[in-house]
Amino acid sequence: MPYQNPQALVSSQQLSESIGNPNLIILDSSYHLPNVDRNAVEEFKEKHIEGAFFFDIDVVCDPDSDLPHMLPPPELFAKAAGDWGISNNTHVVVYDVYGMQSAARAWWMFRVYGHDNVSVLNGGLPKWEKDGYSLSSSLKPPVPAEFKPKYRRELVRDLADIFDLIETNNENLVDVRSLGRFKGDEPEPREGMRSGHMPGATNLPFTELLSPEDKTFLPADKLKEKLYKTISNTQNPVVTTCGSGVTACILALALFLIGKEDVAVYDGSWSEWGSLSHTPIVQ
Repeated sequence: MPYQNPQALVSSQQLSESIGNPNLIILDSSYHLPNVDRNAVEEFKEKHIEGAFFFDIDVVCDPDSDLPHMLPPPELFAKAAGDWGISNNTHVVVYDVYGMQSAARAWWMFRVYGHDNVSVLNGGLPKWEKDGYSLSSSLKPPVPAEFKPKYRRELVRDLADIFDLIETNNENLVDVRSLGRFKGDEPEPREGMRSGHMPGATNLPFTELLSPEDKTFLPADKLKEKLYKTISNTQNPVVTTCGSGVTACILALALFLIGKEDVAVYDGSWSEWGSLSHTPIVQ
């Protein structure tokens, strides 16, 4: 069974053969959880795929929100994309240093703002290195371009939407955090968070969507098997959620790969829900 939307992924070989194409922009969108002692920006400066720029999701975000890396307003995203040299015709390829963690967030953000010509490097930087491709420490200046955003509200859910979902049960709510965090047995990586999950949510840890060997996506038939065991009504739309709206995008990408496109991401995710006193929680 092939992927229904294979263009959302590129292999190391495909990307290597495309480097130097003037219509290609590569972005390193690596992100580390707050309890991990690593600096993604400094790591990028030391080694990255040739010609890549760094997409910091904690910079290209909503400056007026207290929540981490919430979607930026359209004009801010458009300026960042244009500053990297991305126009509405550019093919964007994103990757991260884990193989598959935050790259899917960047993929989703581009799609939210109307840009479908975006792909994720399957297996990310670890697979790229394993496949024998080189890295660079040189930084090139971008050639600015104009990017015109077109906001797709249907790909995003907010707090009010989740309350409505719980009330109506007309969408599948899937949490991709670990089972321990979902059940409230493991502490959250952010201080001040309550533990547990949203009423009606089901759990599918994002790690189960990836090969344990190289963090590439499972074949389409395996993805479909796992996803449709979790989703109670496959005809209804899906809303994905996680700790802060990052790894939830991995599930959104997996569903897109197998052809289910009526999928939205709860942007605030547990960083919002778990920090409020009036939101119901199940343990």
